[in-house]
Amino acid sequence: MAPDLHQPDRLAARATELLARLVAIDTTSRLSNLALIELVEAELAHLGVDATRVNNADGSKANLYATLGPMAEGGVVLSGHTDVVPVDGQPWSSDPFALTERGGRLYARGSADMKAFLALALAAAPLFAEPGRLSRPVHLAFSYDEEVGCLGAPAMIAAIGKRLPAPAAVIVGEPTDMEVVGAHKGITTYRVTVTGHEAHSSLTHLGISANMIAIQLMTRLSELAEDLERQANVRSPFCPKHATLTIGTMQGGTAVNILSRECVFQFDLRCPPGLDPVALLQPFFDLADRLDGEMKARFAEAGVTVTRRSFTPAMALRPDGAAERIARALAGDNGPLRAVPYAAEAGQFQEAGFATIICGPGSIEQAHQPDEYIEVSQIERGAAFMLRLAESLAG
Repeated sequence: MAPDLHQPDRLAARATELLARLVAIDTTSRLSNLALIELVEAELAHLGVDATRVNNADGSKANLYATLGPMAEGGVVLSGHTDVVPVDGQPWSSDPFALTERGGRLYARGSADMKAFLALALAAAPLFAEPGRLSRPVHLAFSYDEEVGCLGAPAMIAAIGKRLPAPAAVIVGEPTDMEVVGAHKGITTYRVTVTGHEAHSSLTHLGISANMIAIQLMTRLSELAEDLERQANVRSPFCPKHATLTIGTMQGGTAVNILSRECVFQFDLRCPPGLDPVALLQPFFDLADRLDGEMKARFAEAGVTVTRRSFTPAMALRPDGAAERIARALAGDNGPLRAVPYAAEAGQFQEAGFATIICGPGSIEQAHQPDEYIEVSQIERGAAFMLRLAESLAG
């Protein structure tokens, strides 16, 4: 006999079962997410619900969206990403892809960020899909490659905008301890490739060290990061208040006694709403152009290439907006307006014209860590949230 999901403890138990199945699928961003998408499709098919995929270019990954309830305006979108960050080199105390309970916590990669939200939405799907129960729908929207720049969501958001009735709100379930978050920073990421000319390290006049040129470029970025910190708006709701710039990866050189042929590094810039990342980076672009010209004047194959990898817009505060009112009522949250320094597809939904908010189980402080976990109490709060959502949309 199927459990009575109208009871919060039973809904939480069902969500935990689904979470165990979701985290067992390794959806690290470098891998396909299709096995997880197939699991979601199967769960929805049991309810007679058709899901729609929005594939990437080669079909190795997919977004998924589905409607539970009537095809009517005024519903709520529950949005989350299916990918997780790598566990490589992290000292885990248990298998990162097996849900392990210890001391009221559920450990696994993606338990907090953010498969618990997906599990809760799927656990509540039978309630949302009950014939005649809802007068306004719940739309599920699960994306790929959020962790590497929110790459999958834009195509899904465009499809939702064209094919589904206008929702009243989008709730993005990033981990917020089930508190409502109204703004996030945007993120822009770049890859910089410096191509030098190899020579013996004692004969610097016969070559160009890509590493030495890259150091000049990275120094300029470091100076910009310091400038941004000094220019912080003291009234900013973010922590840290300023735009942040960090260099995440760098590789270069062959041997200590060879002028390096290539150096590659990547950086990200996270801006509060209202700041233009391209304008902030213009001094860096100018330096890259100048160095590129100087290098090509010596060796035609040498130079600097700057490539933007991703751009995710910031989400701006919309005090008393529709999404915030709805989410606060569902979460029982009467606290202050909140803003977070990370980026999410919420900014992309907002940019596309949807009223959007962030609210989900777990803490961002546990995300991306070894021994990532979510408190069992957060699953319970999330279950209560889903039950209130079903009640609020009932006919």
